[in-house]
Amino acid sequence: MARTITFSQALNEAMAEELRRDPSVFIIGEDVRVSCFGQTAGLVNEFGQERVINTPIAENAITGAAMGAALNGLRPVLEIMFMDFTMLAMDQLCNNLGQWRYVTGGQYSIPLTIRTACGAGMRMGYGHSQCLQSQLIQAPGLIIVEPSTPYDAKGLLKAAIRSDDPVIVVESKKLIFGAVQGEVPEEEYTLPFGEAVIRKPGKDATVVAVGFMCYEALGAAQQLAQEGIDIEVIDLRSIVPMDKDAIFKSVEKTGRLITVEEGRIRGGLGAEISALATTEYFGLLKAPVQRVAAPMVPIGGSPALEDLYIPNKDSIVRAVKRAL
Repeated sequence: MARTITFSQALNEAMAEELRRDPSVFIIGEDVRVSCFGQTAGLVNEFGQERVINTPIAENAITGAAMGAALNGLRPVLEIMFMDFTMLAMDQLCNNLGQWRYVTGGQYSIPLTIRTACGAGMRMGYGHSQCLQSQLIQAPGLIIVEPSTPYDAKGLLKAAIRSDDPVIVVESKKLIFGAVQGEVPEEEYTLPFGEAVIRKPGKDATVVAVGFMCYEALGAAQQLAQEGIDIEVIDLRSIVPMDKDAIFKSVEKTGRLITVEEGRIRGGLGAEISALATTEYFGLLKAPVQRVAAPMVPIGGSPALEDLYIPNKDSIVRAVKRAL
């Protein structure tokens, strides 16, 4: 049976269930016993300090330690508290973690899950509010997912923990701290990587979004519907691998494509999708691809500047109208 729980509760349930199911799973990260954001709350009480391990503030070191554990048969779930801090572990993430299975000729699998929180709007300031997914998609071998609902959060995290390849699970802080709730079944389930979902069908334009931006896209859809404009909203769920077929089928129907992300616009996820569209199905496009993303500036410290920085439903509405 499905019941309604929060995004954070869904993540907590996923980790608890996998800890119970598989003794090789353990949690590691900064303050995971206390759980500043709530996703790992209470796990140390059930599973003990040997399986819920606090670490120093040393992202490159703890990522390397988790990778070493994964190479030796364990299944670590590493929390890097803020996505901004992944920049301190880029050597491990990009030079080592994603590529070792390939360079060893498949001799070693690395079943490591990394959870990290992204996004602005929570007044956490510069250095704690960035979305850096585009910094990671260049590294071969990394699976990157970003759920937008509690159902997806639980299913994708459980699949990540069971994966024999490294997976980065990106969690929007607006979803963690917000009032987002959703139905999650009590029965066992996982979700496959690389399968997008249509959150709203439409015929006039395709809007591809990820994470919290899916809600902004749905808000834009409601606003545009009042003007007789019917957009289709696709939630990627999985950034790498990406469900190109879902985008292709939608653009085949609508002829117009708008990408939405909270990360900065230069070299971002939208740029990758735009390049994909123009190289693989250019003939289907009736208008240039429109990209909605953050500007190429640091995130402002003041609430007013932060709000100006974040893409929202109004910027999506303007992009759709440009495409039309």
